[in-house]
Amino acid sequence: MSIATFLKLVEIQTKIASVFPFLIGCLFVYYRYDSFQPLNTAIFFLSMLTFDLTTTAINNYMDYRKASSEAYRREHNVIGQQNISERVVVITILSLLSIATVLGIWLVFRTDLFVLLVGMVCFGIGIFYTFGPIPFSRMPLGEIFSGITMGFGILFLSIYVNAFDQGIVQLLWQGRMISLQADILLVLEIILISIPCVFTIANLMLANNICDLEEDIRNQRFTLPYYIGKKYAIWLFNGLYILSFISIVLAVLLGLLPSILLIILLVSYPVYQLVRTFNNKQVKSETFSVAVKNLVLVNGSFAMLLAITVLFY
Repeated sequence: MSIATFLKLVEIQTKIASVFPFLIGCLFVYYRYDSFQPLNTAIFFLSMLTFDLTTTAINNYMDYRKASSEAYRREHNVIGQQNISERVVVITILSLLSIATVLGIWLVFRTDLFVLLVGMVCFGIGIFYTFGPIPFSRMPLGEIFSGITMGFGILFLSIYVNAFDQGIVQLLWQGRMISLQADILLVLEIILISIPCVFTIANLMLANNICDLEEDIRNQRFTLPYYIGKKYAIWLFNGLYILSFISIVLAVLLGLLPSILLIILLVSYPVYQLVRTFNNKQVKSETFSVAVKNLVLVNGSFAMLLAITVLFY
């Protein structure tokens, strides 16, 4: 498999969705806990990115295997378009998964068992998102799992691997006893900070499912818009952006983020303009990019303003 074909198989252009939670988590942990461990951060980033590539490759492979027709495979699936051998795809998936697993285990030895627990949950969700008899992506759960796993899971671990000794969470295994302790206020802080990432990533999946609703039904994929209807799915799409901005304002009012983050409200106008475009037309080739642009606008502004604080204040 050529490098160009590999990059298409793993849809490298979509990895920006996982980079933003990582960046925001790293910046926040330095701002909030004055802590940053470069090696832990590098190991986590490589493990996270490799596993993200794995899940995308699995997603494309399962879509190829479960496609309703050979014509659909050739026209709509990267494996069919690039004429990639299934054997090569499977080997690629297993290789990526092995690398991510080894890196994850290394990180556990450098931190603690809680990283192993969270990592196992994220790995499980990522693999069964499109794998198995009833994958999450073919149920009305895709937005929830993608948003929480990437938006919260990546951001939380970015913070935790740099501040695992700060009392956020403790998982202790002594003999036959396993105990889990958490500072609920610190955990709630991280949940609030993660909301813009969670909701903008969830909206990527939601926009995709809204645009593909009719085609998904033909391919036996019954996603969230199928159950709540296209009208209410679009309302939800709009509402998640509103809640993203509200969460940032609330975090500033609570003193979790610096007041400079209020500048992000200026971004709400171009986000609103893009959302109006999507509300008027839900065609994947024309308006799915709205969700991508809004993700970059919201999270890019979030990361940039937090970086300014860390560097100059």
